[in-house]
Amino acid sequence: MGMTLTEKILARAAQRDTVTPGENIWVNVDLLMTHDVCGPGTIGVFKREFGEDARVWDSEKIVLIPDHYIFTADERANRNVDILRDFAHEQSIKYFYDITDRGDFKANPDYKGVCHVALAQEGHCRPGEVLFGTDSHTCNAGAFGQFATGIGNTDAGFIMGTGKLLVKVPPTMRFVFDGQIPPYLLAKDLILWVIGDISVSGGTYRAMEFAGEAIERLTMEERMTLCNMVIEGGGKNGVIAPDQTTFDYVRARTDKPFEAVYTDSNASFYSDRRYNASDLEPVVAKPHSPDNRALARECSDVKVDRAYIGSCTGGKITDFINAAQILKGKQVKVPTYLVPATRKVYEDLFSTKHDGQTLSEIFLEAGCIEPAAPSCAACLGGPRDTFGRLNEPEVCISTTNRNFPGRMGNKEAQIYLASPYTVAASALTGRITDPREFLQ
Repeated sequence: MGMTLTEKILARAAQRDTVTPGENIWVNVDLLMTHDVCGPGTIGVFKREFGEDARVWDSEKIVLIPDHYIFTADERANRNVDILRDFAHEQSIKYFYDITDRGDFKANPDYKGVCHVALAQEGHCRPGEVLFGTDSHTCNAGAFGQFATGIGNTDAGFIMGTGKLLVKVPPTMRFVFDGQIPPYLLAKDLILWVIGDISVSGGTYRAMEFAGEAIERLTMEERMTLCNMVIEGGGKNGVIAPDQTTFDYVRARTDKPFEAVYTDSNASFYSDRRYNASDLEPVVAKPHSPDNRALARECSDVKVDRAYIGSCTGGKITDFINAAQILKGKQVKVPTYLVPATRKVYEDLFSTKHDGQTLSEIFLEAGCIEPAAPSCAACLGGPRDTFGRLNEPEVCISTTNRNFPGRMGNKEAQIYLASPYTVAASALTGRITDPREFLQ
């Protein structure tokens, strides 16, 4: 019997010819990522288990990315970044994307922004590799045809010392999207359809592999959106077979060698679901769960207090280009927050043009709030002075990935998850709006 893409990657990392779902195997890790929220805990585990004077297994295979609670006066949040900095210097960590001046991030050339998008943009995501990160949305990198998943501080501390981890091989659920994606749908709609179908626990400890003509037509950034949110379906990892689109993106950002692998034609899947992309409609996830799916057109009576475009799921440059298509030449009716995921995305907002104007000009003329410094910002709530945080029980439509109570701040707030098209359309009307009202 053949192997799936995930099984092949893990077999190679374990130096095995074959693996089967349910097996526990030791894998060699290609990259470990941690950030300011979990990094201090990971470092604590590493020092406790391996000794105060221990050295990490490979100082060039660890990436430290402060990104979550950055632009805040909170002393504990700032101390977390200090801990990362001290450790990076102590261990000579090659890839530490530091920030020292929170008042002007542009004065910090090393600071990148949100870890998942930064990993991709800095060339750390490569086909066939194994990447672990102390963040559940590490599965974002599966878009590159690699095994990428989130782990806890204990596992990360162990990897820091050994470069290995014991992993149970997950069975693979396959999701095939046939045909062409209609011009009013984005990857966010596709993944919300999937999560709505299988529930937030339907993929628990399973690989979720995406395939089909519609997937092959997606940009790398749209593929990242798909894989990013498999964790909202309970998935262990998400994965898409690498192709020329993948190779072009990766080779433009790194000269490190990699070897792509692919699902065998006779591979066995835990389940197989098929969608005709042209049959799907724009959707939202209603409060308070990513699987609480509803058609956008059926929620037109829901008034929103604000719109939020940002996060690893919805703050990439293509997300802003899509939002600009809707907003150009019009005026928003509610406060509309823009949070680019990374420094590069922030810079691109002021240089990338759509229909003769830069994206920033389009957004500001539409009445949006000036783009914020790149970070996770309100996606994980954070201290009260976090940009865009919901400090009041408002209704927010957002391109972020979770809408649990308190996720973006106030526990009484209501968060509707949607694509950049749908969020932008709703910002214009002040109610949840099917983007076809503006795209057709």
